Amino acid sequence: MANIREVAKRAGVSVATVSRVLNDSDSVSEETRERVLKAIKELNYHPNLLGRNLRRSETKMILALMPNVSNPFYARVVKGIEDVAHKNGYNVMLCNTDSDINREKVYLEILKNRLADGVIFMAPVMGKEELTLIGQNYPVVQCCEYIEGAGVSYVSIDNFSAAYKAVKHLIGLGHKRIGMISCENNFVSTKQREAGYKKALEDSRIEFDEKLIKYGDYSFKSGVRAAKQLLAMEERPTAIFAISDIMAIGAIRAIKEERLKVPEDIAVVGFDDISFASMYDPMLTTISQPKYDLGCVAMELLIKHMCGKLEEPQRIFLEHELIIRESTVK
Repeated sequence: MANIREVAKRAGVSVATVSRVLNDSDSVSEETRERVLKAIKELNYHPNLLGRNLRRSETKMILALMPNVSNPFYARVVKGIEDVAHKNGYNVMLCNTDSDINREKVYLEILKNRLADGVIFMAPVMGKEELTLIGQNYPVVQCCEYIEGAGVSYVSIDNFSAAYKAVKHLIGLGHKRIGMISCENNFVSTKQREAGYKKALEDSRIEFDEKLIKYGDYSFKSGVRAAKQLLAMEERPTAIFAISDIMAIGAIRAIKEERLKVPEDIAVVGFDDISFASMYDPMLTTISQPKYDLGCVAMELLIKHMCGKLEEPQRIFLEHELIIRESTVK
């Protein structure tokens, strides 16, 4: 492979002149520029972009850490991140953490070794103190999930209000025994959605029954299992609210396997509005998150941070919407 010295020799200029051409400097005459570009083409020379970026103290690389790359919810979020990144000259490295603190730390070494310019956490696993420390030393933004009080910018939705709206919809349809499929984790969205569920019941003077909350892991199979536990109760629920669409679709499968109808026998509401939600039969009533916009805003915040234009951590909540479909109303 040709090097920069060979290009300089072929063009009859100095190595510094070749470097200025590569950096699109105005101090090089048009004749010299054309001569250098011709030599680059003839020798099929490819500059070492990593080395050049490191000398500039930038890599043009962003880390996007997600808890589960197979979860379709994150596809549109990542699309938003990448679109804004590419428009601004950055590339994105997707990193699947599986909500494992050790894997998260391994990826963060890339940032600490200056092989990336910034990081977007979609569901940070580390504790508040550690995230605070990283945020003080590197450009960091949280997207979707976030750790409160860490002093790090985040963009999300009001999960409490969204869950409250979903359960109130079911109550408005006459349901009083409403099951919930949640997850056992420390995500802020989980806590807020459970709180919204309980508050909607309280405001409607419906007594909360902890036996009506079952737990999954965001997967289809876990939604099936959790729904079967609810259906096996002596007094089964007439409606189910799941904190993810995938688990809600699993719940519908379990209901159908029991020869019951949705929504005639049991109504179901999901959360996220993934693409499958409107393809399933029946089409799923759900809370729609602005997934693409979440990614776009997160990346815009990170660029401001990297450019030194973010004076204080930002806390941004985007709008959500209840999408009513066939799984609650025929």
